[in-house]
Amino acid sequence: MSIQDLARAHGAPVLKARLRTTAEDFRVDEIDTFEPSGSGEHLLLAIEKRGMTTMHALRRIAQWAGVAESAIGYAGLKDRHAVTRQRFTVWIPKKTSPDVTALQADDFKVLSADWHARKLPRGALTGNRFGLVLRDVEGERDAVETRLQVISARGVPNYFGEQRFGRGGDNVSQALAMFAGKRVRRDERSLLLSAARSQIFNAVLDQRVQRNDWDQGIEGDVFMLDGSHSVFGPVEVDETIATRLASFDIHPTGPMWGRGELRPQAAIRVLESYIAQTYAELCDGLEKAGMKQERRGLRLKVSALAWTWQAEDVLSLSFQLPAGSYATTVLRELGDVEDVQRP
Repeated sequence: MSIQDLARAHGAPVLKARLRTTAEDFRVDEIDTFEPSGSGEHLLLAIEKRGMTTMHALRRIAQWAGVAESAIGYAGLKDRHAVTRQRFTVWIPKKTSPDVTALQADDFKVLSADWHARKLPRGALTGNRFGLVLRDVEGERDAVETRLQVISARGVPNYFGEQRFGRGGDNVSQALAMFAGKRVRRDERSLLLSAARSQIFNAVLDQRVQRNDWDQGIEGDVFMLDGSHSVFGPVEVDETIATRLASFDIHPTGPMWGRGELRPQAAIRVLESYIAQTYAELCDGLEKAGMKQERRGLRLKVSALAWTWQAEDVLSLSFQLPAGSYATTVLRELGDVEDVQRP
Protein backbone atom coordinates (compact mmCIF):
# COMPACT_ATOMS: atom_id res chain seq x y z
CA MET A 1 0.00 0.00 0.00
CA SER A 2 1.50 3.33 -1.08
CA ILE A 3 1.13 6.63 0.75
CA GLN A 4 -1.15 7.89 -2.02
CA ASP A 5 -3.62 5.05 -1.36
CA LEU A 6 -4.10 5.78 2.35
CA ALA A 7 -7.48 7.10 3.47
CA ARG A 8 -7.88 10.77 4.38
CA ALA A 9 -9.71 11.65 7.59
CA HIS A 10 -11.09 15.10 6.82
CA GLY A 11 -12.47 14.76 3.32
CA ALA A 12 -11.35 15.42 -0.22
CA PRO A 13 -8.37 17.74 -0.92
CA VAL A 14 -9.18 21.45 -0.76
CA LEU A 15 -6.02 22.69 -2.48
CA LYS A 16 -3.21 21.86 -4.86
CA ALA A 17 0.22 23.36 -4.22
CA ARG A 18 3.97 22.93 -4.54
CA LEU A 19 6.39 22.54 -1.62
CA ARG A 20 10.16 23.03 -1.39
CA THR A 21 10.73 25.06 -4.51
CA THR A 22 13.62 26.36 -2.36
CA ALA A 23 15.17 24.98 0.82
CA GLU A 24 13.92 28.06 2.70
CA ASP A 25 10.34 26.96 2.06
CA PHE A 26 10.81 24.06 4.50
CA ARG A 27 12.22 25.06 7.88
CA VAL A 28 12.57 22.73 10.86
CA ASP A 29 13.78 23.62 14.36
CA GLU A 30 14.25 21.00 17.05
CA ILE A 31 12.40 21.64 20.32
CA ASP A 32 15.00 20.70 22.90
CA THR A 33 14.44 18.80 26.13
CA PHE A 34 17.36 20.22 28.15
CA GLU A 35 19.86 23.06 28.51
CA PRO A 36 23.65 22.55 28.38
CA SER A 37 25.11 21.55 31.74
CA GLY A 38 28.06 23.91 31.28
CA SER A 39 30.64 21.26 32.15
CA GLY A 40 31.75 17.87 30.89
CA GLU A 41 33.67 16.42 27.95
CA HIS A 42 30.99 16.79 25.27
CA LEU A 43 30.83 19.95 23.19
CA LEU A 44 27.16 20.71 22.47
CA LEU A 45 26.81 22.48 19.12
CA ALA A 46 23.62 24.14 17.90
CA ILE A 47 23.74 24.13 14.10
CA GLU A 48 21.73 25.67 11.30
CA LYS A 49 22.29 23.86 8.01
CA ARG A 50 20.90 24.34 4.53
CA GLY A 51 20.44 21.60 1.94
CA MET A 52 22.28 19.04 4.07
CA THR A 53 21.36 15.74 5.71
CA THR A 54 22.04 15.09 9.37
CA MET A 55 24.62 12.44 8.48
CA HIS A 56 26.45 14.81 6.14
CA ALA A 57 26.59 17.36 8.96
CA LEU A 58 27.81 14.68 11.37
CA ARG A 59 30.69 13.74 9.06
CA ARG A 60 31.64 17.40 8.65
CA ILE A 61 31.74 17.87 12.44
CA ALA A 62 33.76 14.67 12.94
CA GLN A 63 36.33 15.77 10.37
CA TRP A 64 36.57 19.24 11.95
CA ALA A 65 37.03 17.83 15.46
CA GLY A 66 39.35 15.00 14.38
CA VAL A 67 37.19 12.35 16.05
CA ALA A 68 35.41 9.17 14.98
CA GLU A 69 31.82 9.53 13.81
CA SER A 70 30.79 7.39 16.78
CA ALA A 71 31.90 10.25 19.07
CA ILE A 72 29.11 12.45 17.67
CA GLY A 73 25.61 12.44 19.18
CA TYR A 74 22.38 13.76 17.67
CA ALA A 75 18.70 13.53 18.59
CA GLY A 76 17.04 12.97 15.22
CA LEU A 77 17.43 12.86 11.46
CA LYS A 78 16.45 15.89 9.40
CA ASP A 79 15.61 16.29 5.72
CA ARG A 80 18.21 17.39 3.24
CA HIS A 81 16.00 19.75 1.24
CA ALA A 82 15.34 22.18 4.08
CA VAL A 83 16.82 24.75 6.42
CA THR A 84 17.11 22.94 9.73
CA ARG A 85 18.32 23.70 13.22
CA GLN A 86 19.48 20.84 15.40
CA ARG A 87 22.06 20.01 18.07
CA PHE A 88 25.07 17.69 18.03
CA THR A 89 27.49 16.67 20.77
CA VAL A 90 31.18 15.96 20.15
CA TRP A 91 33.13 13.93 22.69
CA ILE A 92 36.42 15.75 23.30
CA PRO A 93 38.06 14.10 26.36
CA LYS A 94 40.75 16.74 26.82
CA LYS A 95 38.09 19.44 26.73
CA THR A 96 40.07 21.50 24.25
CA SER A 97 37.62 22.83 21.71
CA PRO A 98 38.78 23.18 18.11
CA ASP A 99 38.26 26.54 16.44
CA VAL A 100 34.49 26.75 15.95
CA THR A 101 34.85 29.45 13.31
CA ALA A 102 36.48 26.86 11.04
CA LEU A 103 33.10 25.10 10.84
CA GLN A 104 31.24 28.16 9.59
CA ALA A 105 30.11 28.11 5.96
CA ASP A 106 27.29 29.43 3.81
CA ASP A 107 25.36 26.18 4.26
CA PHE A 108 26.49 25.47 7.84
CA LYS A 109 26.28 27.90 10.74
CA VAL A 110 27.26 27.29 14.36
CA LEU A 111 24.69 29.11 16.50
CA SER A 112 26.19 28.18 19.88
CA ALA A 113 28.79 25.91 21.47
CA ASP A 114 28.61 24.84 25.13
CA TRP A 115 30.08 22.06 27.25
CA HIS A 116 27.77 19.28 28.33
CA ALA A 117 28.08 16.23 30.56
CA ARG A 118 26.67 13.55 28.24
CA LYS A 119 26.48 12.46 24.64
CA LEU A 120 23.24 13.55 23.00
CA PRO A 121 21.09 10.39 22.64
CA ARG A 122 18.68 9.60 19.83
CA GLY A 123 15.20 10.83 20.57
CA ALA A 124 16.28 13.50 23.07
CA LEU A 125 13.92 16.17 21.77
CA THR A 126 10.37 17.19 22.60
CA GLY A 127 9.43 17.64 18.97
CA ASN A 128 9.98 19.85 15.95
CA ARG A 129 8.77 23.30 14.94
CA PHE A 130 7.96 23.64 11.24
CA GLY A 131 7.72 26.67 8.98
CA LEU A 132 6.47 25.77 5.49
CA VAL A 133 5.67 27.82 2.41
CA LEU A 134 3.25 26.41 -0.18
CA ARG A 135 3.48 27.99 -3.63
CA ASP A 136 1.28 27.93 -6.74
CA VAL A 137 -1.70 27.29 -4.48
CA GLU A 138 -4.97 26.44 -6.21
CA GLY A 139 -8.10 26.28 -4.09
CA GLU A 140 -10.83 28.33 -2.48
CA ARG A 141 -9.38 30.30 0.42
CA ASP A 142 -12.40 29.82 2.69
CA ALA A 143 -12.29 26.04 2.18
CA VAL A 144 -8.56 25.94 2.88
CA GLU A 145 -8.90 27.92 6.10
CA THR A 146 -11.86 25.82 7.25
CA ARG A 147 -9.81 22.66 6.72
CA LEU A 148 -6.90 24.14 8.68
CA GLN A 149 -9.28 24.86 11.56
CA VAL A 150 -10.46 21.23 11.49
CA ILE A 151 -6.86 19.98 11.51
CA SER A 152 -6.08 22.22 14.48
CA ALA A 153 -9.15 21.01 16.38
CA ARG A 154 -9.05 17.28 15.58
CA GLY A 155 -5.47 16.48 14.60
CA VAL A 156 -4.61 14.16 11.72
CA PRO A 157 -3.94 10.44 11.28
CA ASN A 158 -0.41 9.73 12.47
CA TYR A 159 0.74 8.01 9.27
CA PHE A 160 4.41 7.41 8.62
CA GLY A 161 5.44 9.67 5.74
CA GLU A 162 7.13 8.90 2.44
CA GLN A 163 10.56 9.52 3.93
CA ARG A 164 10.19 6.34 5.96
CA PHE A 165 9.92 4.20 2.84
CA GLY A 166 12.90 5.40 0.82
CA ARG A 167 13.29 6.45 -2.79
CA GLY A 168 10.28 5.29 -4.76
CA GLY A 169 8.92 3.49 -1.67
CA ASP A 170 11.45 0.72 -2.24
CA ASN A 171 12.40 0.03 1.39
CA VAL A 172 9.57 -2.45 2.01
CA SER A 173 10.55 -4.63 -0.95
CA GLN A 174 14.16 -4.38 0.19
CA ALA A 175 13.06 -5.50 3.67
CA LEU A 176 11.38 -8.55 2.16
CA ALA A 177 14.60 -9.35 0.28
CA MET A 178 16.55 -9.01 3.53
CA PHE A 179 14.14 -11.35 5.31
CA ALA A 180 14.67 -13.83 2.46
CA GLY A 181 18.41 -13.85 3.11
CA LYS A 182 19.91 -10.87 1.29
CA ARG A 183 22.83 -9.39 3.24
CA VAL A 184 22.65 -5.69 4.05
CA ARG A 185 24.74 -3.20 6.00
CA ARG A 186 23.92 -2.70 9.67
CA ASP A 187 22.68 0.87 9.19
CA GLU A 188 20.59 -0.20 6.20
CA ARG A 189 19.10 -3.06 8.22
CA SER A 190 17.71 -0.61 10.77
CA LEU A 191 16.07 1.49 8.04
CA LEU A 192 14.49 -1.56 6.41
CA LEU A 193 13.12 -2.90 9.69
CA SER A 194 11.58 0.52 10.39
CA ALA A 195 9.99 0.60 6.93
CA ALA A 196 8.46 -2.85 7.43
CA ARG A 197 6.95 -1.89 10.78
CA SER A 198 5.69 1.40 9.34
CA GLN A 199 3.93 -0.37 6.47
CA ILE A 200 1.95 -2.54 8.90
CA PHE A 201 1.10 0.41 11.15
CA ASN A 202 -0.08 2.52 8.20
CA ALA A 203 -2.29 -0.35 6.99
CA VAL A 204 -3.99 -0.61 10.39
CA LEU A 205 -4.45 3.17 10.61
CA ASP A 206 -5.85 3.27 7.07
CA GLN A 207 -8.57 0.83 8.15
CA ARG A 208 -9.34 2.87 11.28
CA VAL A 209 -9.65 6.04 9.17
CA GLN A 210 -11.98 4.29 6.74
CA ARG A 211 -14.11 3.21 9.72
CA ASN A 212 -13.98 6.77 11.11
CA ASP A 213 -12.80 5.60 14.53
CA TRP A 214 -9.10 6.52 14.27
CA ASP A 215 -9.53 9.21 16.94
CA GLN A 216 -12.11 7.40 19.07
CA GLY A 217 -11.98 4.72 21.73
CA ILE A 218 -13.31 1.33 20.61
CA GLU A 219 -13.79 -1.78 22.73
CA GLY A 220 -10.42 -3.52 22.97
CA ASP A 221 -8.31 -0.41 22.27
CA VAL A 222 -4.95 0.25 23.91
CA PHE A 223 -4.30 3.94 24.67
CA MET A 224 -1.16 6.08 24.82
CA LEU A 225 -0.63 9.11 27.03
CA ASP A 226 -0.04 12.27 25.01
CA GLY A 227 3.61 13.30 24.94
CA SER A 228 4.91 9.94 26.13
CA HIS A 229 5.26 6.30 25.13
CA SER A 230 3.30 5.07 28.15
CA VAL A 231 0.33 2.88 27.26
CA PHE A 232 -2.56 1.35 29.17
CA GLY A 233 -5.54 -0.84 28.43
CA PRO A 234 -7.60 -2.36 27.13
CA VAL A 235 -10.09 -0.68 29.44
CA GLU A 236 -13.80 0.04 29.26
CA VAL A 237 -14.43 3.00 26.99
CA ASP A 238 -16.52 5.07 29.39
CA GLU A 239 -17.20 8.78 29.78
CA THR A 240 -13.81 9.36 31.41
CA ILE A 241 -11.96 7.81 28.48
CA ALA A 242 -14.10 9.77 26.02
CA THR A 243 -13.31 13.02 27.84
CA ARG A 244 -9.58 12.28 27.86
CA LEU A 245 -9.67 11.50 24.14
CA ALA A 246 -11.53 14.72 23.38
CA SER A 247 -8.93 16.76 25.29
CA PHE A 248 -5.97 15.06 23.55
CA ASP A 249 -4.80 13.65 26.87
CA ILE A 250 -4.72 10.14 25.37
CA HIS A 251 -4.79 8.57 21.90
CA PRO A 252 -5.80 5.19 20.48
CA THR A 253 -2.80 3.15 19.30
CA GLY A 254 -1.75 0.82 16.52
CA PRO A 255 0.93 -1.88 16.35
CA MET A 256 4.65 -1.50 15.76
CA TRP A 257 5.11 -5.15 14.92
CA GLY A 258 7.43 -7.61 16.62
CA ARG A 259 7.56 -10.60 18.90
CA GLY A 260 4.95 -11.04 21.61
CA GLU A 261 1.21 -11.10 22.00
CA LEU A 262 -0.99 -8.39 20.57
CA ARG A 263 -2.24 -6.30 23.48
CA PRO A 264 -5.63 -5.17 22.09
CA GLN A 265 -8.74 -7.28 22.53
CA ALA A 266 -12.16 -7.67 20.90
CA ALA A 267 -12.74 -5.92 17.56
CA ILE A 268 -9.37 -4.14 17.55
CA ARG A 269 -7.48 -7.39 18.01
CA VAL A 270 -9.46 -8.91 15.13
CA LEU A 271 -8.57 -5.97 12.87
CA GLU A 272 -4.87 -5.98 13.72
CA SER A 273 -4.66 -9.77 13.36
CA TYR A 274 -6.26 -9.49 9.92
CA ILE A 275 -3.67 -6.90 8.84
CA ALA A 276 -0.91 -9.13 10.23
CA GLN A 277 -2.15 -12.00 8.07
CA THR A 278 -2.22 -9.70 5.04
CA TYR A 279 1.43 -8.78 5.67
CA ALA A 280 2.49 -12.18 7.01
CA GLU A 281 5.96 -12.10 5.40
CA LEU A 282 6.75 -8.73 6.95
CA CYS A 283 5.44 -9.77 10.37
CA ASP A 284 7.36 -13.05 10.33
CA GLY A 285 10.55 -11.31 9.26
CA LEU A 286 10.25 -8.68 11.99
CA GLU A 287 9.71 -11.32 14.65
CA LYS A 288 12.71 -13.35 13.47
CA ALA A 289 14.78 -10.15 13.44
CA GLY A 290 14.09 -9.77 17.17
CA MET A 291 11.76 -6.77 17.08
CA LYS A 292 9.27 -6.60 19.96
CA GLN A 293 5.62 -5.58 19.96
CA GLU A 294 5.25 -1.85 20.67
CA ARG A 295 2.50 0.72 20.19
CA ARG A 296 2.25 4.08 18.39
CA GLY A 297 -0.51 6.66 18.66
CA LEU A 298 -3.00 6.69 15.79
CA ARG A 299 -3.70 10.41 16.15
CA LEU A 300 -1.25 13.26 15.64
CA LYS A 301 -1.83 16.48 17.57
CA VAL A 302 -0.94 19.55 15.49
CA SER A 303 0.05 22.26 17.98
CA ALA A 304 0.32 26.03 17.50
CA LEU A 305 -1.01 25.85 13.94
CA ALA A 306 -1.01 29.26 12.27
CA TRP A 307 -1.16 30.46 8.68
CA THR A 308 -0.82 33.60 6.58
CA TRP A 309 -1.33 34.29 2.89
CA GLN A 310 1.85 35.87 1.55
CA ALA A 311 0.17 36.29 -1.84
CA GLU A 312 -2.96 35.07 -3.61
CA ASP A 313 -1.24 31.75 -4.36
CA VAL A 314 1.36 31.57 -1.55
CA LEU A 315 0.38 30.10 1.83
CA SER A 316 2.72 30.12 4.84
CA LEU A 317 2.14 27.56 7.62
CA SER A 318 3.70 27.07 11.04
CA PHE A 319 3.05 24.32 13.58
CA GLN A 320 4.67 21.98 16.08
CA LEU A 321 4.70 18.18 16.03
CA PRO A 322 6.00 15.60 18.50
CA ALA A 323 9.19 13.73 17.67
CA GLY A 324 8.78 10.88 15.21
CA SER A 325 5.93 12.44 13.22
CA TYR A 326 5.84 13.94 9.75
CA ALA A 327 4.85 17.38 8.47
CA THR A 328 3.86 15.84 5.14
CA THR A 329 1.10 13.84 6.87
CA VAL A 330 -0.40 17.15 8.01
CA LEU A 331 -0.22 18.58 4.49
CA ARG A 332 -1.86 15.46 3.10
CA GLU A 333 -5.05 16.23 5.03
CA LEU A 334 -5.03 19.70 3.50
CA GLY A 335 -4.70 18.71 -0.13
CA ASP A 336 -2.49 17.47 -2.93
CA VAL A 337 0.90 19.01 -2.24
CA GLU A 338 3.67 18.23 -4.70
CA ASP A 339 7.05 17.97 -2.98
CA VAL A 340 9.26 19.07 -5.84
CA GLN A 341 12.36 17.58 -4.20
CA ARG A 342 10.90 14.06 -4.00
CA PRO A 343 11.69 11.76 -6.96
